[in-house]
Amino acid sequence: MDPLMIGVLVAVTTIAILATGIPVAFGLGLVSVAFLVMFEGFDSLQILADTFFAGIAEFTLVSIPMFIVMGVAVASSPAGKDLYEALDRWLYRVPGGLIISNIGACSIFAALSGSSPATCAAIGKMGIPEMRQRGFPDGLATGAIAAGGTLGILIPPSITMIVYGIATETSIGRLFIAGLLPGILLTVLFMAWSLYTAWRQGYKFNQDHKGYTLAEKLEIMPRVLPFLAIIAGVLFVLYGGVATPSEAAGVGAMFVLVLVAVIYRVWQPKRIWAIISDSMKESVMILMIIAASALFAFTLSSLFVTQTIAQVIADMDVNRWVLMLMINLFLLVAGFFLPPVAVILMTAPILLPIIEGAGFDPYWFAVILTINMEIGLITPPVGLNLYVINGIVPDVSLPVILRGAFPFMLCMVLAIIILCIFPQIATWLPEYVMGKAL
Repeated sequence: MDPLMIGVLVAVTTIAILATGIPVAFGLGLVSVAFLVMFEGFDSLQILADTFFAGIAEFTLVSIPMFIVMGVAVASSPAGKDLYEALDRWLYRVPGGLIISNIGACSIFAALSGSSPATCAAIGKMGIPEMRQRGFPDGLATGAIAAGGTLGILIPPSITMIVYGIATETSIGRLFIAGLLPGILLTVLFMAWSLYTAWRQGYKFNQDHKGYTLAEKLEIMPRVLPFLAIIAGVLFVLYGGVATPSEAAGVGAMFVLVLVAVIYRVWQPKRIWAIISDSMKESVMILMIIAASALFAFTLSSLFVTQTIAQVIADMDVNRWVLMLMINLFLLVAGFFLPPVAVILMTAPILLPIIEGAGFDPYWFAVILTINMEIGLITPPVGLNLYVINGIVPDVSLPVILRGAFPFMLCMVLAIIILCIFPQIATWLPEYVMGKAL
C-alpha cells in the first residue's frame, strides 16, 4: 500500500480510537502495534519493548517529574491565594486592577506550576467569585481565567517546552528563553482585551473598594517573594549554563517543598505523600505518552509514512508563509482533540525538518506550536480549561465560558501573527543570552 494511504489510515484510526476516551498512551500504543503487525508481521514485535523503553531512556526526562512536583506542591498550598492577594493589594488603585491581578497571577502561577489546569483551579477559585461580586461580566471573569491558565505551557519553566526539546533534540534552556517574551506579549494582550471589553460592557473601574495600607501590602510579601526567587533562580542557572534542566528542576523541587513546609506548615506525612502521589500520577501519565509516542513515531517511520509526508510537503511549490499557514491550521485542529504533549511528540519530529528546510527558526516555531496548543486548551471538544472553570462555577454554563474565552483565542491568533511579522520577539533573547544556535 502507498505510504500516504497508510498515513491516512493511521490518522483516521488514531482519531477514532482516541475519540472513545481511551487514555492517549494506550491509544497510541494500540495503533502502533496494530499497524506494525498488519504491515510488518509478528516478527516486528520483537523490538517493541526496546523501542517503548528507549522513548523514556533520556536523562533530561527527569526534569519533568521534578517540575511537576514543584507545581503540585504550590497548588496544594495557599501559595496561589497569597500570590493573588499580593497582586490585588498592590494594584487595587489601577483602573481594572482586579482583572490585571487575575491575569498577572495566572502568568506567575503558571511559571511556578507549569500546568494550565492547576493555574485555572488555583487562581479561578479566588479570582472568579471576586470579579463577579464586583460586577465583572460572567463571560469575562471566566474567560480571562481560562485563557490565563494556558500561559502555563508557554512561560518557563514549561513542561511542553521540555517535551519539544526532547522530541526535536533542541536546547531546553534556549527554548525556555524563547518563550519568555512571547509569554509576556500574550499576557499583555490578555490584559488589554480584558480592560477594553470590561469598559465596553459598562463596568466602572472607579468603583469604591477598600484600600490597603503600606503595612498590609508588605505583610504578604515574605510569603510570595521566596517562590518568585525560586523561579528566577531556576531560570538563571538554566540560562547561565550553570546546571542542566534536570539538575535545576531537582533543586527547584526541593526548595519548593521546603518553602511549602516552612511557610505553610505543610509538613505532615499525609500531606507530603499527597503531593508525591499526585506528582507521580501526572508524571507517569506524561512519561507513558512519551514512550507510546516514540513507538508511534517508530511505526510511522518503519512504514515510510513520515518520510513520504515530509517529502510531499517539501516538494510543494508554495510560498513558505503559505506552508506555515497550512502547518498552523493543522496544529490548531490537532490541538482541538489531543493534549499538547501528545501533539508535540507526534508532529514535531515530522515538522521540524520541513520548518528548517523552509528557513524558519526551530525555537521560534516551538513558540508558535505552543500557542496553537494553548488555543486547544480553551476550545471544545477537549478544552480542559473550560471544564475546570465550569467545575469552579457550575452556575455559569459552558457556552457562556466559551463565549468569554473566544476573544482570548483571537488574542492568541494575533500573537502568532505578531510573531510571524516580528520573529525577533522569540529569537532575540536566546541569541543575546546564549549566542546563536549552532
